[in-house]
Amino acid sequence: MTIKISQQFDAGAIEVLRADDAHSIELNIRKDSHADITQWFYFRLQGAQGEACTIRFMNAGKSAYPDGWKDYQAVASYDRETWFRVPTSFDGTVMTIEHTPEEESVYYAYFEPYPWDRHLALIDSAQASPLVRLIDLGSTIEGRDMNLLVVGDADAEKKVWIIARQHPGETMAEWFVEGMLEALLDQANPFARQCLQDAVFYVVPNMNPDGSVHGNLRTNAAGANLNREWMTPTMERSPEVFLVKQKMHEIGCDLFLDVHGDEGLPYVFVAGSDALENFTPAQKAEQDRFIADFKVASPDFQDEHGYEDGPFTPEVLAMGSPHITHAFGCLSLTLELPFKDNANDPDPQTGWSGARSAALGAAVLQPILSTLRA
Repeated sequence: MTIKISQQFDAGAIEVLRADDAHSIELNIRKDSHADITQWFYFRLQGAQGEACTIRFMNAGKSAYPDGWKDYQAVASYDRETWFRVPTSFDGTVMTIEHTPEEESVYYAYFEPYPWDRHLALIDSAQASPLVRLIDLGSTIEGRDMNLLVVGDADAEKKVWIIARQHPGETMAEWFVEGMLEALLDQANPFARQCLQDAVFYVVPNMNPDGSVHGNLRTNAAGANLNREWMTPTMERSPEVFLVKQKMHEIGCDLFLDVHGDEGLPYVFVAGSDALENFTPAQKAEQDRFIADFKVASPDFQDEHGYEDGPFTPEVLAMGSPHITHAFGCLSLTLELPFKDNANDPDPQTGWSGARSAALGAAVLQPILSTLRA
């Protein structure tokens, strides 16, 4: 069978330079649909069963985050359900996958995808719970639905907001939300039961539907990085942020988590609002308590490795979590999950995965409950 590489499916993204020889396949990582950002890839390879494939990404060194390829292993799957890591190397210019497919068709991706159909199924299954109400906030630039899940009693005293996938290629964020929702809707889960006694949860599983379907890493259908749009979002450029921010100001917010993925660091960590000029010692103490509680709740979470503290700049207030701290005075954190593996407890077979992201999502209810009752 002739080798064939395709990407015309949900979140598919690649450019084929050469695919006439399994031992010397050459590809380029495709740019985001409306922005000059290259990092996410997802494609299907057919016709190379049993052949030792060498797949070179010729422009990897010119990608948005080339350091992300250091010690990175790509993921592969034969059925798009079970994903595993394959040998991958990077010489500073070209990234190379060396893999012998066991089946006629195999998929390769930057990280385990979270398909749009699964997103819709997550929304559908959640709304079937008597604890959940579905709200349609409006539409994206390309007309996809912006859905909000309200979990619990809307009259509850505390309002907890969880959003994910402002950067659509950071699919681990929606896996996290799936695990959190499953735990939150489990009436036998004591942390869920106690959380819902004190608070109502407002959950946006996917902040960037258009970018997710296009196979973008970081931007929406207007080329906007949504995590730089929070000061002045518009319906023309960033309706996703505009609609969510509008609803937040209508309802209020007492705790906010913005879930992301980090290309370079092989750890789970949070970034806080320390750079804000009006960040108080009391807010710092609340942030530190959440971090300490999360470390107890999940050994996958840690606070030794993360982003270095930076000075305040106007861009800080354009980012989701510091903007919310500034606007509402509440605990607001950016939670980062790795694309690579968790170096504290690595898994050579799967690396960091959708399953571990979901387990972390379930574990987050413990520090949330501690914060609600502090």
